[in-house]
Amino acid sequence: MNQSLTHNGENAFYDPSSSDGLSEACLYYVGGLLKHAGAITAVANQSVNSYKRLVSGYEAPVYVAWSAQNRSPLIRIPAKRGSSTRVELRSPDPACNPYLALAVSLKAGLDGIKNKIAPPAPCNRNIYEMTPDERAALGIGSLPENLYQALRELEKDPVIREALGEHVFNRYREAKRIEWDRYRIQVHPWELEEYLTKF
Repeated sequence: MNQSLTHNGENAFYDPSSSDGLSEACLYYVGGLLKHAGAITAVANQSVNSYKRLVSGYEAPVYVAWSAQNRSPLIRIPAKRGSSTRVELRSPDPACNPYLALAVSLKAGLDGIKNKIAPPAPCNRNIYEMTPDERAALGIGSLPENLYQALRELEKDPVIREALGEHVFNRYREAKRIEWDRYRIQVHPWELEEYLTKF
């Protein structure tokens, strides 16, 4: 999901005087996205099945980091600058509600700008090839591994809850909890195939 802001008709993410062409506003926007990534996931990856894609080791955008030089982090800054300078949030599921996903992403980015949330240094190495210890040393976390974990992150994040509004948040959380509960009590074909003849 590509995002950019304009100010006085100009791309607010572009700064020709900086070494990488990125403005302070752009960096703070990235900082906001990274800070609220867990809660955003509950909206951008709204189904149980979404998390079958967000799996480490398969080039999925599961690592909470950013870069302008590689595609492994959650946030990528494409190479074009000037009016095309933009931030790419790589995690949203194609089946997400685009209105809600854009609302929570924009709120997170603007929170970053408002509160000057500086992102960590960009990670220009291939994160998929790092060991867990290497990622931990760089402070690179991961997105929630399932819908339940993502909902817990959403519940703890007042900024993203505010973006949804209390009514939408409460109804969304209720619907997703029901969905999760229905999923977790099902016996799936894999379980039958894996366990029935063993025990």
